[in-house]
Amino acid sequence: MLESLQLKHWMRAVENGDALTVKDQQTNEIIQLPLPLARSDGDGLTFTLSKSGTASWVLRYRHAGRAREFTIGNYPDIGLSEARRRAREQRAEIDRGSDPASDKRKAKAMALQDWTVRELIDDYRNKILAGLGISTQRSYGRNLIRIESKMGSYVVSKVTPLDIVTMIEEVAATWTESSMLLSTARMLFRHAAGKRIIPANPCVGIELNAVLGKRPSIKKRLMLAEQELKLLFAADMRRENALAVRLLLATAVRSDELRNAKWDQFDFEKRIWSVPSSKTGPGIQIPLTSSVIAWLKELQSLTINSMFVLPARAERRKVKFGGDAPINPNTIGAAIEFWYVEHSPAVRRFTPHDLRSTAKSHMRRLGVPRDITEMCLNHKLPGIEGIYDVHTYFEERRQALTLWGDYLTQIENACLPAGEQENRK
Repeated sequence: MLESLQLKHWMRAVENGDALTVKDQQTNEIIQLPLPLARSDGDGLTFTLSKSGTASWVLRYRHAGRAREFTIGNYPDIGLSEARRRAREQRAEIDRGSDPASDKRKAKAMALQDWTVRELIDDYRNKILAGLGISTQRSYGRNLIRIESKMGSYVVSKVTPLDIVTMIEEVAATWTESSMLLSTARMLFRHAAGKRIIPANPCVGIELNAVLGKRPSIKKRLMLAEQELKLLFAADMRRENALAVRLLLATAVRSDELRNAKWDQFDFEKRIWSVPSSKTGPGIQIPLTSSVIAWLKELQSLTINSMFVLPARAERRKVKFGGDAPINPNTIGAAIEFWYVEHSPAVRRFTPHDLRSTAKSHMRRLGVPRDITEMCLNHKLPGIEGIYDVHTYFEERRQALTLWGDYLTQIENACLPAGEQENRK
């Protein structure tokens, strides 16, 4: 039989990092006990103690010929005398044919049956979403907010495929964003099925084509022609925006990679920009050409006391991010759109991302091999080649970007007044 003083002694020993001991009643010998500890009080009641100091009462019994365990509660919340009383009550129920462990599991399952979609979303965020990639967290997180706003109060076990379809229709997002919304809902209710809250996923069988019609044609990336590039280089833009456009063209990076770039990522002596991470996963070292270095140094002279290459301009954004922050994600795109509205240039409408396809297409036109252009854009090579070819093609990329940079410099020089052109020579 256990004693209250003995339990307190064991708890104190674990807290102090001391060894657990017990005195042999016959020999008075002090015996050291192992952790985790399990000591019987008789009739199946067992005191357990983990290495971390968590103690609990467990009732061990047999039901239908099989060994069972039922956790009565934690110690010291439940003391020795209370644990014995509850164990007697449970043993009386067991003698009448009850199975308390099974009953507890059923009660827990019944409680889950009452979960709302909002509770399910919270559980999914904590257990699943937190372990996914950053871009997935952003896209799923955005759509979890939509699901919660439309269905948060719904009981999970009552959600039907019709509820999912209605939600998609009411959100009225683009086809692509609706597809991501459906994917998010599918993963959310897959989590519910995994927890046995529902027997089947209500999203299974829903086809977005049937809900919203055929998917619209995917917008093709365009390649700005040389004449369009000349007009772009001569564009009447704020100088920081004009330099940002030049850098996007010359480096072929994603706009977010340039937007979040910090000065400590650039080594002008070695002519390398070390991008710490990218959409495709690991970071990449980008060769810096002479034209890129010149544009960067001009930007550096325009930035004051900021770690970012393109620092925020609005005071409200600076305050929001603690005094220093990169420009808004939409700044470069908005600058391009403002140029269109104010000046109506003879240039096909394009987005910052189209500058990457422009760079790729022109490098191909200049004779750069396809695989090198893909590496310049930090794309993974397809198929088996992409699995086994881990070469970074740094020198090949340097040559390609230099060739492309020289071409852009020629275009920029052609846009300068005659006097400035002479000075550049």
